[in-house]
Amino acid sequence: MIYLDNAATTALSESARNAMEPYFSTHYGNPSSIYRFGQEARKAVEESRQSIAALLRVSPREIYFTGGGTESDNWAISSVVLERALKKEKSAHLITSTIEHPAVLRTCAFFESLGVKVSRIPVDQKGFLDLEALERALQEESSLREREEHSFPSKSGEEAKKERSHCLVSVMAANNEIGTIENLKEIGRLAKKYGAVFHTDAVQAFGQIPLDIEEMQIDLLSASSHKIHGPKGVGLLYIRKGLKLPSFLHGGAQERGLRAGTENVPGIVGFAAAAKEAFSTMEERGRKKVALRDLFFKRLLEEIPGAKISGVNPAEAEGIGESPESPFLSSLHHRLPVNVHICLPGVEGESVLLLLDQKGICASSGSACASGSLEPSHVLLAIGKSHEEAYSGLRLSLEETLTEEELEYTVRAIKEAVEKLRG
Repeated sequence: MIYLDNAATTALSESARNAMEPYFSTHYGNPSSIYRFGQEARKAVEESRQSIAALLRVSPREIYFTGGGTESDNWAISSVVLERALKKEKSAHLITSTIEHPAVLRTCAFFESLGVKVSRIPVDQKGFLDLEALERALQEESSLREREEHSFPSKSGEEAKKERSHCLVSVMAANNEIGTIENLKEIGRLAKKYGAVFHTDAVQAFGQIPLDIEEMQIDLLSASSHKIHGPKGVGLLYIRKGLKLPSFLHGGAQERGLRAGTENVPGIVGFAAAAKEAFSTMEERGRKKVALRDLFFKRLLEEIPGAKISGVNPAEAEGIGESPESPFLSSLHHRLPVNVHICLPGVEGESVLLLLDQKGICASSGSACASGSLEPSHVLLAIGKSHEEAYSGLRLSLEETLTEEELEYTVRAIKEAVEKLRG
């Protein structure tokens, strides 16, 4: 089998498996118990929290464990809406992009159905957020707030400024379908300029590319374990110190009272082990992935007439994403190192996938969370693809262990599938 769907999930690493094993059957105590057996589990949870916090260069008290990326996204968005509702003041304003993961888009749509204002910012043909449109949305909200404050001057200037925190900007760090890496530094700057809270869904970026929470001025960050060779069913939400948010799950006092429920100790320990390995080998693995990614694009374009790259074409991206401080970052050209996405005019991506499966190749046509949908990819439509092109998408998400022989076998298999389907 050739597995090329690592954006959907990854195999559990040996280090994560070994770290988890004792907490299934030996140290299986409840971390909320006060006796020593339970406190051994508590220690494992807190050491894992400290380990991940160190990787992100934040405080352990800013890391909250969740059941995965979808829960983290829901928590981040819901918390801002609920914070306004609890104050019984003007409802939140949610600002997001048109290419977010369904966990963000559908959560925003849900709250929109309840009367919450939602602004969806467009992207260009490469998937980069329209920063001017983002600033216009923030300016409009800021001007509206200032007019209200002028009409009802009930708060001091500093208090009024803080009230603007009802506005949440939620933009993903890197797109799960086409791999575009957003300019989080500039998005964070704009959010702070207008007093908005900034959330990023970093599920695809965490452990793959450097993330500087302080420099990017991120207030809330979502990440997931199973995208970096950790276990499924565990993730995290980073919440910046000083951001006062209501509880997401009510019950016990776990996660400092914000997220009730007995902690998934083996999962958390495995997450920390996988994260440590991912961060320590990020550049070494990333350079290998970039070389394979670029070779994949080159060979696919050579062998398949009409094939088109979705998002940033690395071969034409000179100057995009340049970082004098990091040659590795510069080599990415604002595209995830693991991501290869092409459109194959004249065929449907799903049909290609079935033929690839017969040859032992696992790939996808887009987000695993949208699998089974009859609608074309909202991401491809958002970057200007036609409905026909959007149905023809094929995503390959690789690992550095892929050999050139496997790559060439895959290229040949895709070529044969396209030729067969085009007749």
